[in-house]
Amino acid sequence: MNVIFLGPPGAGKGTQAKRVVARYKIPQLSTGDILRTAVADGTELGKRAKVLMDAGKLVPDEIVNGIIEEALALPAAANGFLLDGFPRTVPQARSLDEMLAKRGRKIDHVVLLEVPTDVLVDRLSGRQTCPVDQASYGRENPPKRPGICDSDGAKLVVRPDDMPDRVRERMREYESKTALLIGYYKPRGVVRAVDGVGTVEDVEKRITQALR
Repeated sequence: MNVIFLGPPGAGKGTQAKRVVARYKIPQLSTGDILRTAVADGTELGKRAKVLMDAGKLVPDEIVNGIIEEALALPAAANGFLLDGFPRTVPQARSLDEMLAKRGRKIDHVVLLEVPTDVLVDRLSGRQTCPVDQASYGRENPPKRPGICDSDGAKLVVRPDDMPDRVRERMREYESKTALLIGYYKPRGVVRAVDGVGTVEDVEKRITQALR
């Protein structure tokens, strides 16, 4: 099963992705994680990405696409995968189609987590993130100990991107670029719209039903 997660910042993609990959025994291919691994491993693409990242520049599609293609070729992804954070644009989606077509594969489901903007702003403004494993905590899923990550005991932080003014800016960016992917995939009948409001468990149940 080959799955893409779509949805605005704060919709719960990261939280739900971890549950889906555990349930279906498929790897989560997160652009950020893949980039960091490529840089740490010193791969050719990783070295090129590091130069740009160290200079504070965006990593171009050519490199991101190449790193994603390398990840798709790994044995772990042979029986399926969940893509989180890629594709972000229609050109990236076209490149992904080409990568999969070469392997006789295609996208089976595009899970679209839908959450109203006001709820997202409220949710993100109260969100804390673990600097170690990137786990997120908020009003709907608070940590067991205030300010401390459940899994590694690290002190939680509020990211600059999660300040209210920056959140609304990220929403506008999502609508202008990533949201166009909905129109790209909809004609194929693979978009599964899921209500992203509620407890983590409630949303997980809806996603599981949508993937059946």
